[in-house]
Amino acid sequence: MTRYGLAFLLLVSIVRADAPPNVLFIAVDDMNDGITLFGEDRPYKTPHIRALSRRGTSFSRAYCASAACNPSRAAILSGKRPHNTGIYGNNTDWRAATKGVLTLPEYFGRHGYHTAGFGKIYHHKGNGAFNDPASWDHFRKMDAQYMPEKKLNGAPGYGSRNTDWGAWPKDSEEIRTMDYKSVSYAIEVLKQKHDEPFFLACGIFKPHSPFFAPMKYHGIYDKKLPMPQRKADDWNDLPTGAAKLMGAKKWFWKGMMQVERAKSGSYRDFIRAYAACCSFADMSVGRLVSALDESGHADNTIIVLWSDHGFHLGEKDHIEKFALWEKSNHVPFIIVDPRDPESAGKTCSHPVDLTAVYPTLLELCGLPANAANDGISVATQLKEPGRAISRPALMTYGFNNHAVRTARWRYIRYADGTEELYDHEKDPNEWNNLASDPAYAQIIKDHAEWLPGNNAKAYGNLR
Repeated sequence: MTRYGLAFLLLVSIVRADAPPNVLFIAVDDMNDGITLFGEDRPYKTPHIRALSRRGTSFSRAYCASAACNPSRAAILSGKRPHNTGIYGNNTDWRAATKGVLTLPEYFGRHGYHTAGFGKIYHHKGNGAFNDPASWDHFRKMDAQYMPEKKLNGAPGYGSRNTDWGAWPKDSEEIRTMDYKSVSYAIEVLKQKHDEPFFLACGIFKPHSPFFAPMKYHGIYDKKLPMPQRKADDWNDLPTGAAKLMGAKKWFWKGMMQVERAKSGSYRDFIRAYAACCSFADMSVGRLVSALDESGHADNTIIVLWSDHGFHLGEKDHIEKFALWEKSNHVPFIIVDPRDPESAGKTCSHPVDLTAVYPTLLELCGLPANAANDGISVATQLKEPGRAISRPALMTYGFNNHAVRTARWRYIRYADGTEELYDHEKDPNEWNNLASDPAYAQIIKDHAEWLPGNNAKAYGNLR
């Protein structure tokens, strides 16, 4: 090779090194901390997500901003916490509540990125009505759920079709599912040549209900699948604030127990279906990451994977999310920066909430910070996972109901002032509420200092 050829290759390598990184933004719905990302002893098999964590930094104590789809996603994508926007429910008009705020993809678009999104990124309310067209150069909302002709769970009098569970569809029909399609659309973008950096978002709907996954994913699990740990009198030490907040959510658990008494094994089938959906979602992540690796973009593409909130499967006699307890809020959160091989395979165990996503991506991509962001960047923790984060994780569900999570403690205060405190070193299941014990008064005081002083009124619902 001539010296001119060598000079050209050197110039190309310098340009590539200086090129802004792409972003592959992977959102998963309702995935809790029972997945094998959190340890091989966990029951729900997610080998692709675990493999992804080995390529970057996993945050083992990551928490959503709110344990409901709309307020959680609005917080991540707007960078604004629920108590500052009034976005507390799944029907809240999030875009009106954050008028004038640049969303995360919109901010990237303003700084020279091509933005594309597929599947469930914002909440799927109202046939895609919660999507934000200004955020994207191109967007396609998730396709309709491919539904069986009748309910599968053998409990026709219990729940709606959207709370059904079972093996569906046939293995050969997997390509008809919404997530398979969303990933396929995203893969087509990865196959393209890009003259500008891209921000590509793909929202994976599973393991959200209905808990449908093809039989091969159910086949991963047998009757030895561990059941959620429960305590018979778990609600006896809950304060009035918890009873008021959670009372309306009791129907799902009560109904499940009625079905179980009438048809033994239904509850176990429900757990197995959730596990199958976790593995089905994991497959979608694997397809997407494999396509990135084959595209030629992988060496300059930051990957971020997160779940919008956790999910109770009977723990604390509760099913679904919509709570301030650990199981509703603890989520997978992974950041892969291929430009920094030293960050590969690391774990940050300091608590962090997902309002960190927006500012962290800006810093990693060399974009100016957005002063409107409520969260803080954790880009430093990719290089130094042991470095403490300057604030604990903060969660909000409903008006003036908050939880603070530090390495050892979960502290909850409800709108009526009543409290819960759990010691996760001794009580990981949150069975013993210590808030009434005077011995823990200082711990409560220390955690209460992180609660917001002002709480926005609930913003109006979408009409």
